[in-house]
Amino acid sequence: MSDTAGRTALRICPLCEATCGLTLTIDGEDRVTGVRGDRDDVFSAGFICPKGAAFGQLDGDPDRLTGPLVRRDGRLEEASWEEAFDAVAAALRPLIERDGPDAVAVVLGNPNVHTMAGALYPPLLLTALRTRNLYTASTVDQMPKHVSSGLLFGDAFAIPVPDLDRTDHLLLIGANPLDSNGSLCTAPDFPGRLKALRRRGGGLTVIDPRRTRTARLADRHVAVRPGADALLLAALVQVLFDEGLTDLGVLEGHVDGLEDVRALIAAFTPEAVAAACDVTAEEIRTIARELAAAPTAAVYGRVGSSTVEFGTLANWLVDVLNTLTGNLDRPGGAMFPLAATARAPRPSPGLRHGGPKPGKGFALGRWHSRVSGHPEAKGEFPLSALAEEIDTPGEGRVRAVISVAANPVLSAPDGDRLDRALSGLDFMVSVDPYLNETSRHAHVVLPPPRPAQAAHHDFAFNNFAVRNQARYTREAVPLPDGRPDECEILARLVLCVSGLHGSAGPADVDAMAIDTLLGKAVADPHSPVHGRDPGELAARLAGRTGAERRLDLMLRLGPYGDGFGGAGVPHAGSQGRVGLSLETLLAHPHGVDLGALKSRIPEVLRTRSGKVELCPAPIAADVPRLRAALAERPSGLLLVGRRHLRSNNSWMHNVPALRGGSNRCTLQMHPDDAARLGLADGGAARVKGDGGELLVPVEVTDAVRTGVVSLPHGWGHDRPGTRLAVASEDAGVNVNQLLDGTRLDPLSGTAVLNGFPVQVASAG
Repeated sequence: MSDTAGRTALRICPLCEATCGLTLTIDGEDRVTGVRGDRDDVFSAGFICPKGAAFGQLDGDPDRLTGPLVRRDGRLEEASWEEAFDAVAAALRPLIERDGPDAVAVVLGNPNVHTMAGALYPPLLLTALRTRNLYTASTVDQMPKHVSSGLLFGDAFAIPVPDLDRTDHLLLIGANPLDSNGSLCTAPDFPGRLKALRRRGGGLTVIDPRRTRTARLADRHVAVRPGADALLLAALVQVLFDEGLTDLGVLEGHVDGLEDVRALIAAFTPEAVAAACDVTAEEIRTIARELAAAPTAAVYGRVGSSTVEFGTLANWLVDVLNTLTGNLDRPGGAMFPLAATARAPRPSPGLRHGGPKPGKGFALGRWHSRVSGHPEAKGEFPLSALAEEIDTPGEGRVRAVISVAANPVLSAPDGDRLDRALSGLDFMVSVDPYLNETSRHAHVVLPPPRPAQAAHHDFAFNNFAVRNQARYTREAVPLPDGRPDECEILARLVLCVSGLHGSAGPADVDAMAIDTLLGKAVADPHSPVHGRDPGELAARLAGRTGAERRLDLMLRLGPYGDGFGGAGVPHAGSQGRVGLSLETLLAHPHGVDLGALKSRIPEVLRTRSGKVELCPAPIAADVPRLRAALAERPSGLLLVGRRHLRSNNSWMHNVPALRGGSNRCTLQMHPDDAARLGLADGGAARVKGDGGELLVPVEVTDAVRTGVVSLPHGWGHDRPGTRLAVASEDAGVNVNQLLDGTRLDPLSGTAVLNGFPVQVASAG
């Protein structure tokens, strides 16, 4: 790297799911002084949002920890890296040997999926630890989609995304991508893509209790009652059946359970659900007819339809609609991306090529939590249950926590209880750049380096990208001597829990991962390296670090890889192979475009039947609960969350450029409700829920419908012992403190953060 002032460097933005390409201006050796969109990026083409533009401020935040902290005599003090890892190993390994691996809980936060380290090393950590106490941000966000996809397709990660650039009609429910930039749908410049849909004559319907920025762009905005998403979607399905509007297209004969769904949904007529949804029967029929009549269409639901009482049912119905209209797995519909590091498709007779190929399927509840008996989903327990697993005495109690990029004190329900529980742990280690509301309880804090000092490839989000592509950027700023990167930090944690601290190094962890993957590949008759010498292949891997070597291996064995010069692996719909490797991506710094999404459901399905299982037994068993909701009529106010373009949960409130303006922690309320309760704009309201009450400023606006109030997620930076100077100046309140953790979607264990009842009164 050059020391010239004002040099530029490329960096894929790690601040949201859009994964835009950035061009950083760097003065001197390491200070990021300017950020603009990379116009040559093959995916984002120069688009940038306020979060990306503030990358320099976040990177240079003076509150970021620069070295580890170790608790001595009750106080967190600066320590060397060796002292920090010695402390972790000395505490964790004896605890595991004494109380068993389940005495240690692993908590993974949202930022994990925004880093290479977070994708590559937590699986190794969990394998080494063997604990069943895994808690992640998924159960306050997206687990219903994983569960519904697992039950429908046999793979919890087989999540179809809307083919935004080719669809003729898009129905969004509980999604506000103009502010979130997309979620489980990786799409740089989501606003531009929606405007392009409108320009080519396509239709946009938005179902949301708030008139969001996305809703204002729509042809049709339906202000549904919060929490009624599944009822409305069920009525749309019923109309398709009742009016003979179903057409499976190429899926005909390859879908099981069609008639079972028809019978299951028969009671959800538009007239039956209208009052519960607060949407007229005629409007419901119109939405269904428009969806069926469009040449191509896609239904897409996100956080608003996931973090509700019937989150899994709503996500299931989204893809039932995509299937019934023939839009699943076809261009312009809902399609399955193919990431460059995904497992290469195996030859399969599959759909359109003969009979189905059975898989292992997807199971729920393989084990249960100790205290409340929550069933696991995708190997995880509800984050809402973490506090009770720590503070409830008895055999199997969680005594230690490994927290990686997580702040559950703010993101999980009843943060006050979790706050108290964490303070009573025998040991806690936190990998976090900040001393925040959660990491302040740690006995050891291991801060990763600045984003500009980290290399980046999107392992997670390319699985949800609206266009297949591959990009990699090396660190823009060098690490100081002796400063471990995040990959090394997590690799050394693996050694600590394995009992290998001091006798092995981080390179051994990467070598083990490479040996394991190569061992499976050379034994697989469908692999391009079948029968070859794994040692010879490992010696050919490129890369300066273990993480780069692992990336190179995954690329070369992946669906577009060079197969180490073997026969190659053709990707879906292609002729021949692309030949990707780490060297390919380094030679193409703006990325490699791998083309539009292609139909590929034969290789996606992992169900036991080898078909799309449209009516899975766990879903069918939960529908009576939804049927009972037809008679419910909430009499009070219902609370929903909201996102802002300049924030991302709790981890960007310390960046000055992203604060203020409309990005405020206020209780939004319709003028009619405000007048009825004697509340005025700028006044204070007392909001009470199952878990507590909050005092919050009121914002009177007709952007929310009557009967609904909205409070944003991720605030509440007022606890002592943190080092978040900017965030604490305008702390806001923690909306999740209104919940006590008992409201969950039973199939996924996801917290009900939207559509729950609250009492609102003037604060006097």
